[in-house]
Amino acid sequence: MSRNTRSNLSLALAFLMLATGCQPTQPFFFHEDGDLSHYVDVSTDIEFPDVEEPVLDEVTQAQRPLSLKNMDDYEMWDLTLEEATRITMCNSQVMRQLGGRVATSAPDTISRTIVNAAQVTTTYDPALVETGNGQSFGSQFDGVGVESALSEFDAQLQGSMVWQRNDRPVNFGSAFGTFFAQDFQQDLGDFNMGVTKNTADGSTWGFRNATTYDSNNNGNRQTPSDWETNFEAFFNQPLLQGRGTQYNRIAGPYSFDQYAANAPNSFDGVMIARIRTDLTLADFEGGIRNLMRDVEQAYWELYFAYRDLDARKQGLESARGTWQRLNLLYLNELARASDESQAKTQFFQFRAQVEQALTEVFRAEARLRYIMGLSVSDGRLIRPIDEPVIARVDFDWAATSVEALSRRVEVRKQKWQIKRRELELIAARNHLLPRLDAVGRYRWVGAGDELIDYNAPTGMGRFAEGTSAFQSLTSGDFQEWELGLQLAIPIGFRRQLDGVRHVQLLLARERAVLQDLELEVSHQLGDAFRDIDLNYQLAQTQFNAQVAAEREVASVKPAVEQGLLNINVLLDAQRRKAEAESAYYRSIVDYNLAILEVHYRKGSLLDYNGVYLAEGPWPGKAYFDALRRARQRDASMYLDYGFTRPNVMSRGPVSQSMGQPGTIPADTYFQGEVVPRGEPTPAGEPQETVQPTDTGAALMPVSPVQPAGYMETATPRSGNLQNAGYQAPTPQGRITYAASTPHEGQANHAPGPPAAGAGTGGGSFR
Repeated sequence: MSRNTRSNLSLALAFLMLATGCQPTQPFFFHEDGDLSHYVDVSTDIEFPDVEEPVLDEVTQAQRPLSLKNMDDYEMWDLTLEEATRITMCNSQVMRQLGGRVATSAPDTISRTIVNAAQVTTTYDPALVETGNGQSFGSQFDGVGVESALSEFDAQLQGSMVWQRNDRPVNFGSAFGTFFAQDFQQDLGDFNMGVTKNTADGSTWGFRNATTYDSNNNGNRQTPSDWETNFEAFFNQPLLQGRGTQYNRIAGPYSFDQYAANAPNSFDGVMIARIRTDLTLADFEGGIRNLMRDVEQAYWELYFAYRDLDARKQGLESARGTWQRLNLLYLNELARASDESQAKTQFFQFRAQVEQALTEVFRAEARLRYIMGLSVSDGRLIRPIDEPVIARVDFDWAATSVEALSRRVEVRKQKWQIKRRELELIAARNHLLPRLDAVGRYRWVGAGDELIDYNAPTGMGRFAEGTSAFQSLTSGDFQEWELGLQLAIPIGFRRQLDGVRHVQLLLARERAVLQDLELEVSHQLGDAFRDIDLNYQLAQTQFNAQVAAEREVASVKPAVEQGLLNINVLLDAQRRKAEAESAYYRSIVDYNLAILEVHYRKGSLLDYNGVYLAEGPWPGKAYFDALRRARQRDASMYLDYGFTRPNVMSRGPVSQSMGQPGTIPADTYFQGEVVPRGEPTPAGEPQETVQPTDTGAALMPVSPVQPAGYMETATPRSGNLQNAGYQAPTPQGRITYAASTPHEGQANHAPGPPAAGAGTGGGSFR
């Protein structure tokens, strides 16, 4: 074999060896049957959770939504605004929200619930915060509730029982080998049981028993086994840092060992926990308020959709009559083709507008159904039967501004934040004090051959055979005590000073936010005031435009029929008449929405709608226990400590039926004759008036309709001004919406209008 051949063969073998070594090989297994169904080649996959929850009937039994293709099989459901509000309350465990008026489809309105369900307000939120135990990490309900904070002061029972067997060699010299055992053998038992309690002023008190059994082979013992027991009482009282009820109710207990280790103390005392509950209640109230605004907006938007459809239908009928007449004349060669084509074009334009308006009715009705918690379609078509307000409504600016600053839930919530920071600052300043604790302990000791023996001999040695440890204990011969001071001072107080400065900045920030929030509330209220005046004036202007358009059509039509005017003039007049009527009702609806917005901005919307918020019912046993505790406290002796720490932090419950401050009494709201339904209150001689049209529209006079001395209060939104002495809704007529308690079960869903006096879901009606 030549040298080249050997070289080539060596290179080929080396290449084969390298190629074989780079490829992994599977091992060989005996009894392998080839079934690899358990093999998974991915670490993650999209899967369904093992959860079985019932679906609402409103989802499973929903019918096909109404549309231009499906609008034959339905019946009208005449609905008042009060009924819509009541059904919404029944079906609103989750506070649904609608977008602005530009949002026209349901998917756009529910994206908030689908995308970020954790931020949705529900009836369970106050109870979730109230029952928080600090274990909901990463959740908006993280933190401790009031009961969890109070548990820091509960008595703690601690005990242990340990039995040991020891057997080990002992290194003794030969001189001691005759006196001591070479192997140490022992049976040892320890029992400890005690109770400790943290008090509201920061001290710790306790009582403990320790019992030990010892049996070993030590030859110098009087008896091979003995019992030793002791009872001790001890205390730990902070004198500087951590002392007092004010700090401990704000920050919670803080031990000497924690302070000495420079461990941070999160401020999660009972006062902070209570403020967290108040903040959640403010969010809950805001969610109900927003829900009330959305349902009323949806109601009036549906009202306008019907009115707009009616205006378009009238325009369609006018265009149809004009086209049919011109078409007949054209067939008889009495009209031009261009005129007939223009009339036909306008007819189809109005037809398209009617189809669009009808679809908007279906959409607006679906939005109202969504906010009410009903199915997308159930064979009924909601039709609002309440008429909007057409009378002039005036608010007193000064009184309304003061009311807005006192009733807006956002302002109240921000003030709770300021109170929280003020309390945290008090606790943070307490950390600038050194930790000095007074400690004490007193112990009773007893020992003997037996633990308990009522017939134990007396006058013998302490460990003589038959003696009792408890008898020795009760004799009081062996007593021990301890008194002292513990001191811990962080040199420089760096962490403590930084904590105080941090809370001071937080407090300054919250105060600045409150000032800006009050300024924003004032501007929002000013915008709402402008909208009321604007929309009322627009309603008058649009009414005049409607009257002028009707007169134009009435005057132009005979002239066109006589050939004195071109057909374009009549077609334009008919189009302007339809647009003017639609614009008039748009301004009327906007005027009512502006009134709604004023109540929303000044914080009286729930009172305006007759909605009252209350806590849900507790179990009957809870009321029984609370009554027993109240009677027990009433029978006890009251000790007047002179002051309470911390100081008063709440001014009492919020009045939910404050009415309108600064308004005229109810018996003077209207001066003069009460106007029947559907007619405006006369205010001087109007410039122009016409009779109501066939559609039943309530027309508005040109001059402002403002009775002398009239000021709007918490009156209903109906335009039927029948009772001049109308009072605010009584508690029997309110809708009571209850937040869930920690013991409340899941509520039912109301599929339709509830019976009078009955409530389901989160609300009850009284």
